[in-house]
Amino acid sequence: MSRQLTLDLSTPPAHSRADFLPAPANAAALAALDNPQDWPQGRMLLVGPEGAGKSHMAAFWAAENGARRVRAAALRPEAADALAAEGGALVVEDADRAGRAAGAEQALFHLWNLCGPRDCLLLLTARTAPRDWGLVLPDLRSRMDAMPQVRLGPPDDGLLAAVLVKLFADRQLAVPVGLIDWLVVRMERDLGQARRLVAAIDRAAMAQKGPVTRRIAADLLDNLPRADA
Repeated sequence: MSRQLTLDLSTPPAHSRADFLPAPANAAALAALDNPQDWPQGRMLLVGPEGAGKSHMAAFWAAENGARRVRAAALRPEAADALAAEGGALVVEDADRAGRAAGAEQALFHLWNLCGPRDCLLLLTARTAPRDWGLVLPDLRSRMDAMPQVRLGPPDDGLLAAVLVKLFADRQLAVPVGLIDWLVVRMERDLGQARRLVAAIDRAAMAQKGPVTRRIAADLLDNLPRADA
């Protein structure tokens, strides 16, 4: 018997500043990004767990500062000179993965050395602190360890609820009255889990050709893997 494919027809996540949800968990990071003139040597590392809002913040910061965006795993040494534009700005996302891609560490080292003299703002994002990146180059590790950092904290109930509302809206999903509050009191304070849960609910509702229900949400919440599993 053939199975019907379910297609993800959700709209892309909204990543403008207007769509960002300010909260105590991200207040310090937001203040730091809004004042790049205060960054030591024009460099800043934004650290936070999966789904905490790093990519969203990087997106609107890049748009407002005319910055290029590149993922650390895609970095290559020969491209560093072009990326570090004189008087420009650059965002390197998922810097904690630089050690897993050939040439990425060397490229990140070149960018560090080029951006300062060229007055090119450098914003890195990562899930963890540099000591956990598995970097091999001693000079790069010492520079990353010394880089100023700002962290995204765990969400409170208000932020978690607001993120769930946004995630469902991004996928154009109508949810039953009270479902958001019901989920908030039962979920981990983990925005990554919220993202995975809403995606799973969307797929399940599409597969059943029906609306989102509390039963669907409950079944998926009970069986959703943890981010660190």
